[in-house]
Amino acid sequence: MYTERLLLRRFTLDDAAAYLPLVADPAILRYTGEAALTSVDAAREILQTRPLRDYQVHGFGRMACIERASGRLIGFCGLKYLDEIQEVDIGYRFLPACWGKGYASESAAALLAQAFELYQLPRVIGLVQPDNLASAQVLKKLGLQYETSIDHVDGTPTYDVYALERAQSA
Repeated sequence: MYTERLLLRRFTLDDAAAYLPLVADPAILRYTGEAALTSVDAAREILQTRPLRDYQVHGFGRMACIERASGRLIGFCGLKYLDEIQEVDIGYRFLPACWGKGYASESAAALLAQAFELYQLPRVIGLVQPDNLASAQVLKKLGLQYETSIDHVDGTPTYDVYALERAQSA
């Protein structure tokens, strides 16, 4: 799938080295509750057990975001089924050099449309830690509205839940 500036495609195991900074940089991980990974092998394992598994099980998952101008993997965005709360989450993560440039909004808008049009999902949520104002702003820009707060999803801190129903997305 193409957007104005991005190619959104499924991850492969060959992406492990380019994926590593997204799961190793403490600045990127600040709001995720995840521990930093330290090797390409660890990144490959995460790709195998998360997005690649999600593609097989659910038909969707986080997608590699490739900057069309450079051909470089600069982040990821996409849908993830959260077993713990039985909801589909839209999430995004980009390299710090790409923050504030609209890549999260651009990629998430395309994949949110796909969630409702292709997958016919009844609703999509976005989980953000309350102090992650930039991420909350992306969700609001996409039309998601604050719904509630929940504690300790995946053992991480409190999250604000934003949601958009398919009927509201039209």
